Amino acid sequence: MESIIMMVGLFAIMYFIIIRPQQKQQKEHKAMLAALAKGDKVVTNGGLIVEIVKVEEGFFKIKLDKDSEARLAKDAVARKFEDEA
Repeated sequence: MESIIMMVGLFAIMYFIIIRPQQKQQKEHKAMLAALAKGDKVVTNGGLIVEIVKVEEGFFKIKLDKDSEARLAKDAVARKFEDEA
């Protein structure tokens, strides 16, 4: 009986320390992706800071510089860029 209680307690600790915060972070990231719009600047997983030109179904059309544009998968966006200056 004690081993069952220990297993349940260990699972509860793992849930509250690892699983629950990760689920919360994924939910916040998904909401951030849904809120992105034209003109927002984002940081990609590769570290590039780009500007969104158009929002598509699974992609963003991005502007790398004044002459070049590309498509970026929504999964490749790390975070929204907040200018510190």
